[in-house]
Amino acid sequence: MTVSIVRFGGSNCDRDAERALAHLGIDAEIVWHEDGLPADATGVVLPGGFSYGDYLRAGAMAARSPIVAEVREAAAAGTPVLGICNGAQIGCESGLTEGAFTTNESARFQCERVHLRVERADTPWTAAYEEGEVIEVPIAHGEGRYEIDDDRLETLENDGRVLFRYCDADGEPRAAANPNGSKHNVAGVLGERETVAVLMPHPERATLPDVGPTDGQGVLRGFETA
Repeated sequence: MTVSIVRFGGSNCDRDAERALAHLGIDAEIVWHEDGLPADATGVVLPGGFSYGDYLRAGAMAARSPIVAEVREAAAAGTPVLGICNGAQIGCESGLTEGAFTTNESARFQCERVHLRVERADTPWTAAYEEGEVIEVPIAHGEGRYEIDDDRLETLENDGRVLFRYCDADGEPRAAANPNGSKHNVAGVLGERETVAVLMPHPERATLPDVGPTDGQGVLRGFETA
């Protein structure tokens, strides 16, 4: 198993992801986007950062990179793909998942720990948790507000493709617990396949026990179970 972590110009969480996966015993390598996706990649991480300086829209330029077309093909064939923060924006911009991430309701960059409620525990990315469990992970974004039209949001909800939701410590998805104004407090969603997921919070920054909480480990272990 070798997970490819795609590095774009402006990525800055690729090494975080590599260290976190290595801590869990999952082989990973950073791949420069111009070099293409390795044929033997058993998983893909689209990491956080500011690809192409977030010009136009966050993730919009990286989503047009040829390697993302290869990632879409791999995802369609069942390869697990995880987009984190800027990678989540790239995932939406490229059509891997529904919706879009846009400017925070506060109109400022926010870096803090948040609580997430696990909406489903029967996916690779959440199999380590219980449904309804509350985990704590950090966010670090200026464009993390999840937006989608009401009809597609209803379909997303009905299809059980909301993976994580911002909540308070008791698991209630209150407005006060929503750090960016995301619709329905959505923090992470699934693609058409459950092996594809994007989320705005950073599980890789909640994995190493010597730097803080380890609640994010279960998300990354999705590469072992997908």
